[in-house]
Amino acid sequence: MKRASDTQDGPVVVSKDGLPQWLDPVVRVVETVEPLQLSRFLPPESGAGRQSAVLILFGEGEEGPELLLMERASSLRSHAGQPSFPGGALDPEDGDPHADGPLRAALREAEEETGLDPSGVQLFGALPKLYIPVSGFVVTPVLGWWREPTPVDVVDPNETARVFTVPVADLTNPDNRATTVHPSGHRGPAFLVESALVWGFTAGIIDRLLHFSGWERPWDRGKQVPLDWRS
Repeated sequence: MKRASDTQDGPVVVSKDGLPQWLDPVVRVVETVEPLQLSRFLPPESGAGRQSAVLILFGEGEEGPELLLMERASSLRSHAGQPSFPGGALDPEDGDPHADGPLRAALREAEEETGLDPSGVQLFGALPKLYIPVSGFVVTPVLGWWREPTPVDVVDPNETARVFTVPVADLTNPDNRATTVHPSGHRGPAFLVESALVWGFTAGIIDRLLHFSGWERPWDRGKQVPLDWRS
């Protein structure tokens, strides 16, 4: 099978062939979910916003299915110290933001931030574009299967504090779930995993994937974690 990293000058390969059976519910989400089911923040109709992409990479570790996450460096101006999916803004060489561009950007950013070898990743779809009002990013969540895992770690400590994987079982564990409360009044889902508080856009995507895939377990939405104004 042709890998995404082999297609720099051609179309990026997106395939559902050969995926593990446990990913079937996620594939169904990709095929059926509507934008407003994921977030009330959708891209401006004017076309404004900076096009970007994140890589939601599923692998299989010692504890079963897992997701690749990273923690942003505390020195960054935006989302400092916040766990996130690998990703970032599209570069001109990534191509058309309304075609293959987000797929290329997700793989490129993951390689730049975590050292991920894109040749071991099988992309199997993308979720609808979403919007992050505080930063003005229009984000395409790109989904992949880590068919051939390779070592990952911090590439640039000025951008990334650490790279880690989280078992899906930990994300679905009700003991690890909470609701964040920002001083602005905004509330959102959160996950307390791997000594990290995953919240904001990343937690919202994980929350919706767990919900629509049928993996979500009942949890106490009254368990709150306060955020400060710097968040």
